[in-house]
Amino acid sequence: MSTLYPMAPRKFYGWWITAAAFITFGLSVGVPYYNIGFFYDYFQRQYGWSRSNITLGFPLAALLTIWIGPLVIHRLSPRKLILAGTVLTAIALTGFAYMGGALSVYYAFWVVYTIGYILSGPIPHQLIVSNWFRLNRGKAMGIVYVGVGLMGSLGSFLVKSLTDRFNFHIALLVLAGLVLLAWPVVLLMVKDRPSDIGQNPDGLPQPSQELKVQSLTFRQLLSTGSFWLLLLGSFCSIGSIGAVNFHMKFVFLDQGFQKGEMADAAWRTASVLILWSSMGGRLLIGGLADRFSKKWVMTATYVLVAITIPILLAVRPSQESTIYIFAVLFGFGMGADYMLIPLMAAEQFGVNSLARAMGFILPVNTIAQTWFPYFVSILRENFGNYGVAMGTVLAVAAVGALAIATLPRHRDLSAPLPVKTVEQTSS
Repeated sequence: MSTLYPMAPRKFYGWWITAAAFITFGLSVGVPYYNIGFFYDYFQRQYGWSRSNITLGFPLAALLTIWIGPLVIHRLSPRKLILAGTVLTAIALTGFAYMGGALSVYYAFWVVYTIGYILSGPIPHQLIVSNWFRLNRGKAMGIVYVGVGLMGSLGSFLVKSLTDRFNFHIALLVLAGLVLLAWPVVLLMVKDRPSDIGQNPDGLPQPSQELKVQSLTFRQLLSTGSFWLLLLGSFCSIGSIGAVNFHMKFVFLDQGFQKGEMADAAWRTASVLILWSSMGGRLLIGGLADRFSKKWVMTATYVLVAITIPILLAVRPSQESTIYIFAVLFGFGMGADYMLIPLMAAEQFGVNSLARAMGFILPVNTIAQTWFPYFVSILRENFGNYGVAMGTVLAVAAVGALAIATLPRHRDLSAPLPVKTVEQTSS
């Protein structure tokens, strides 16, 4: 092996990959995604748009770009996906800073942002971690997802300070620059898989048996009941999380927080606590997922997300302690939810099928994550408050938990798939 890989490091390189992905995932997703909601009321005041106009951008773009994942993700290197996606994300943030008052331009930049999110967001990072780890996949995935929470929370401090000192246009430009810092990390540190440098998953002397499991086609994935249950469960839970994230500041405004400093401070407090709590959730749940049934760990986190929705509606300026309770519980559940989807997909369908599975699941979940908040905007406008709207979010979250609880317990994929099973499946 030394002849074939003379530069291969003696120690397992996977934890360096984890550290690099921690940074690149935080920059490509944590910084823009968790802070774009801060600017919504500024868009409303600057351009006179309605809440539904503002929240329509992301869902419309998600619908127009749903084909990107199934068509592109499994064909390209994760490293190349991250490089391309971060450029598109930076272009979109720059566009938001200079777009003016035309909604069509605003929506066009959301299309650019969404393509960037699909290419450089969860999927390539999930693939890299899954390629490098088998036994410690949950722990490694948890660490990588902590990067999203950490970078996102730092961004929450940054956007408010920059907006207060300069204006929201400058804040958006700074976010664009931060996203591009992922490039040197990817170019210098990231490798797609351990075989690129002569190593095996988890640093073991022999390749994982999981790598011998044949990749499923899209047709085979779509023919399994567990795929549809995972899709439904994640669709409902991610949609509920998206609704809370996108509407949280508007909920605060409806419940008595004054526009400007008071609402901004409440949003920053909740956002930072959510992201910090999500870090703990990802680390703890990642470890639990390596030891216990992923199905029941995932169900428990989905239930937790549902429980936090009534708490959000209890937040008032006179009862600010409820912000802390809501934010900590919601953040814990939110962080675990996103992370568990690829872990469950890898367990159900094998790591070799993960690119295809997530290439389908993530765009569909993005539809839920974006269109459901828009639907909640319509409910809010029709009923005049968030009571019915958030009650609907609670019901959808409960359906997601039920779907995951119904998933079958999958066999251990550390054992090789028999050849006859592959042939039967392919027939």
